[in-house]
Amino acid sequence: MGKDSEPPVRAARSGRATAEQLADKQHEISVTEFFEKNKQILGFDSRAKSLLMGVKEAVDNSLDACEEAEILPDIVVKVTKVGEEEYTVSIEDNGPGIVHRAMPNVFGRLLYGSRFHAMRQSRGQQGIGISATVMYANVSTGKPAHIASRIEGEEEVAWEMDIAVDTKTNRPIVTNDRAFPWMDKAHGTLIEYTTKGRYVTGKQSIFEYLKETAIVNPHARIEFHDPDGKTWTFERATETMPPKAAEIKPHPAGMEIGDMMGYSAQSSQKTVKDFLKNDFCRMTDRLASEVCGKAGVDPKSRPQDLGREGSMKLISSIADTKIMAPPSDCLSPIGDVLIKKGLMHILDGMRPEYYATPVTRPAHAVNGNPFTVEAGIVYGGEIPSDGQVTIMRFANRVPLLYQQGADIITKAVSEFDWRRYGLEQRGGKGIPYGPAIVLVHVASTKVPFTSEGKEAIASLPEIEEEILAALRLVARNLKSHLNKMERKSKTHEKFDIVQKILPDLADKVSTQLGRPVPDLSRTITKIMNVVWIEPSKKRTEDKKGYTINYTVYNYTVRPHTFMLHMALPKDSITNSVTGSPMFDSVNDEGKTQWVVRDLEPSKSVQVSFVLEGDMADTFDPDDVYVSGINPVIVMGAEALPGDWGIKGMEITETEDVVPEDDSAEEEEKEELEEEEFEKEAKEDE
Repeated sequence: MGKDSEPPVRAARSGRATAEQLADKQHEISVTEFFEKNKQILGFDSRAKSLLMGVKEAVDNSLDACEEAEILPDIVVKVTKVGEEEYTVSIEDNGPGIVHRAMPNVFGRLLYGSRFHAMRQSRGQQGIGISATVMYANVSTGKPAHIASRIEGEEEVAWEMDIAVDTKTNRPIVTNDRAFPWMDKAHGTLIEYTTKGRYVTGKQSIFEYLKETAIVNPHARIEFHDPDGKTWTFERATETMPPKAAEIKPHPAGMEIGDMMGYSAQSSQKTVKDFLKNDFCRMTDRLASEVCGKAGVDPKSRPQDLGREGSMKLISSIADTKIMAPPSDCLSPIGDVLIKKGLMHILDGMRPEYYATPVTRPAHAVNGNPFTVEAGIVYGGEIPSDGQVTIMRFANRVPLLYQQGADIITKAVSEFDWRRYGLEQRGGKGIPYGPAIVLVHVASTKVPFTSEGKEAIASLPEIEEEILAALRLVARNLKSHLNKMERKSKTHEKFDIVQKILPDLADKVSTQLGRPVPDLSRTITKIMNVVWIEPSKKRTEDKKGYTINYTVYNYTVRPHTFMLHMALPKDSITNSVTGSPMFDSVNDEGKTQWVVRDLEPSKSVQVSFVLEGDMADTFDPDDVYVSGINPVIVMGAEALPGDWGIKGMEITETEDVVPEDDSAEEEEKEELEEEEFEKEAKEDE
């Protein structure tokens, strides 16, 4: 043994003493203390972002509360600069209010909430957001937040108090608790706090957050007072409340083993079969027996005895069993009409050329949580065409402004082949270039965020597949529009030339020959060989609705009978629609049919009606379809899609049709694209 070596006994005693010292230092850390030391996890990782996060959490809570009480939200946000990088922020709503005894815990205790265990869509779920805002404001400035709230009732008084968060115990510190008469407020809540921050403008600003919030919450009125003294108001675009999300049981599809073990351990059911049937949605008695049989699990055994091996067998068996998709009433999707309404209401200043009809995908499940995906595209107008398209990301109606590169929505948009749909995409991958805005909304009972800051959605294959399917559908709508406009533009040029040159030529020849000018209408008809549909949309004189007019010209050599098809906002349909002599029928979705009978060559006919209500402006008269006629000779309308669920008029014409486009190569290209569209449509179905 060398002289510098330490005896084994002494080394052991030294190691034990160190272990004892380390053990003495071990103690429980409160969740508030943890988040105080790791504020970046909650999104408070910069001055600019911290100011935005506080507003975001308060506005999200206000919207949730108003919708639960079925109250149209009126929200006022004020940001006032009071010092160097110090701001006073207040958010006031007209929600149902908060009872006095709950106010301290709601605003002064992290992980305190009512939505964490609820299997339904909501903006807030963890019970962290608003209390974390109060904690950060208190830590950064040393000042408590001021809270005031009143619940509905003539005899109810309002209560106000100052609240800070004790980070050691995760308990609220309440001062100045008192009742007061809030005379001009029937019900609602106000939070006011002073925080360190930096006010910025641009893509990741409070203004941008509120603007995008107004797009996906068109039923809300939001008023914003910025630090520069300007007031911005996003008026309510509709008084239609979003559907109220119902609470459901978890769906078994896509569930992890740990989830199954947890559910089975906590189940109150006496048998595995009853556990599957009663603790999950969409599991019937027959399906529960089938799953147990495939898994080799005794259906009469106790669910608590499943363990890891039994849970694995059930998971595998469930994956091999066809189970109905989760019910959609636990979700509150925006809906295609309201997405379009919100986009039109907020982006009207950009004068877009086209709003591609948004789509809402059917509900699916991931890790037992139902979700749905919605998408929309805005194109043209004053949207910049020389840069990348703008991606608007939303989760449960909340804008996602940060960590775009880490989000599954961005990944899906980048991997989608936009070149086939009219947008430039260098190399076939990446965010496309062009005058467009792409909106994607993921609604779920539990959105899989990448962090507690709720800034990006995690990359799950099930969600990515649905986003790609939704993008494909709206991109197809955009491509159809662009094709229609291109064909119409070319035919318009041809029509203008024919109408200008032929009459001039006929006039000169007639003058030289001393003969009367001949009627050229049938000659022009033979040259054009199209049925032309010209739409128009104008405000009614009383400003309560819109007059929609379709002028149908027959520039062919024979009479035609066919149908026009439109999807009208069902709440906007008036008697002028159903009372029209050309009107045929309308279904529950607002899809209408109009019969054009025996339209003679060189003649025209008009289909005219009035739409009223706050959804009337969402109708695009260019979205018109035809049946009963060869769509090749129709300009201004597409063939009736097969997925409309409406049986149109059968084509009975036998004449040879000459396409107006003389380019065989262009015609072949369009046919290939149409075949590809039909193939994709069948895959989506």
